[in-house]
Amino acid sequence: MYTNTAHNIYAQNNISIESPAKLIEMLYEGVLRFNAQAKKAIKDGDVEKRVYWMNRSISVITELISTLDMDQGDISHYLSGLYNYQIQLISDAGHQQNIAKLDECSNVFKVLLEAWRETTNVA
Repeated sequence: MYTNTAHNIYAQNNISIESPAKLIEMLYEGVLRFNAQAKKAIKDGDVEKRVYWMNRSISVITELISTLDMDQGDISHYLSGLYNYQIQLISDAGHQQNIAKLDECSNVFKVLLEAWRETTNVA
């Protein structure tokens, strides 16, 4: 049920999904974009936009968690914990208006995105 949610959202927006690997790449990129917007909102003192962009990031990460196949072994459990920690960082960043916590989360997703691209050969 939940595994198709992200795909449906992108399909509704008329974005062509080439493969499940490409979808994961797009989700990682989305977190990075939304965190950058949230960071800008914190700097600008715009509470409404800060909350909006942080909620978008959290929604994407929640989708990533829901699509994990926990039967695939330790990596799925590791990613679940890592993703949940990123949600906590974003939440803390919002409450504390702490850009460093957003940067920490973004750095994790940059590494995940790079690793994903290397392992899936997605251009």
